[in-house]
Amino acid sequence: MTDNRKPVFLVIGAGAGIGGHAAARFAAGGYHAVLARRSDEAGLARLVGEIEDAGGSASGKLLNASEDGAIEELVERVERDIGPIDTALYNLGAQIGNRTLHDTPHRTFELGWRLGCYGVFRLAHAAFPEMVERGRGNLLVTSATSAVRGNAGQHSHAAAMGGRRMLCQTLNAEFGPQGIHVAHIVVDGSVDAPDTLGKLLGDKWESYKASKGEEGVIDPSALAETYWHLAQQPKNCWSHEVDARPWKDVAWWNDNPNPTINSTADRPGFAGPKGE
Repeated sequence: MTDNRKPVFLVIGAGAGIGGHAAARFAAGGYHAVLARRSDEAGLARLVGEIEDAGGSASGKLLNASEDGAIEELVERVERDIGPIDTALYNLGAQIGNRTLHDTPHRTFELGWRLGCYGVFRLAHAAFPEMVERGRGNLLVTSATSAVRGNAGQHSHAAAMGGRRMLCQTLNAEFGPQGIHVAHIVVDGSVDAPDTLGKLLGDKWESYKASKGEEGVIDPSALAETYWHLAQQPKNCWSHEVDARPWKDVAWWNDNPNPTINSTADRPGFAGPKGE
């Protein structure tokens, strides 16, 4: 039987930054966007309303993704009542702040893993059977620098994001040949997201953005175009892992440059000869 309903873009972690902007982009492209977030019903309604005011189709759902069965029930309800999930975005972070090992309780470490890694597993486990039956689908997973480099004070976050990256690779290896596109997006820089970094920095947020200068912070609407592009890639040219950062930032693999080639003190990571 042909399903004539709109394809669905499901985003788990639909804040005012990446998740909300990605939902708006997919809705503009003809999808029905389902936005799920843990709290702030008014903020969720505002995001849905903005999409609808722009002529798009959207709905929202408050969701505690760490609860057993919550993700699974959401996927089942969307498939049954709204439409086929063509693209799912897992956009939940697992950042608990900068903590020493001593100041990281067992339960806090485990919560990071549940949100950062286990949630991706659960979403794939719930959504992939229908996608495989249809012969197509996309799982986009927002990630962070900690997925590829563990720093001091990031025990929970690095473990969660590193596991997220490896899980995406295993999912890609198993389900890519079955028509499911799994993409892991390393966001290697600060995002203009009031619900995440904005909350973390509090009253220092605006001064922090100002210190980064013009175009020194990732615009989530620009990043949403990358998510859209990944979901539209033809099967003969899929990207599995991409990274994004402001042009002023040094890439994660080169942010501690060899001083013998770091020719300009005010531009760390620049390895070219002086004067060029």
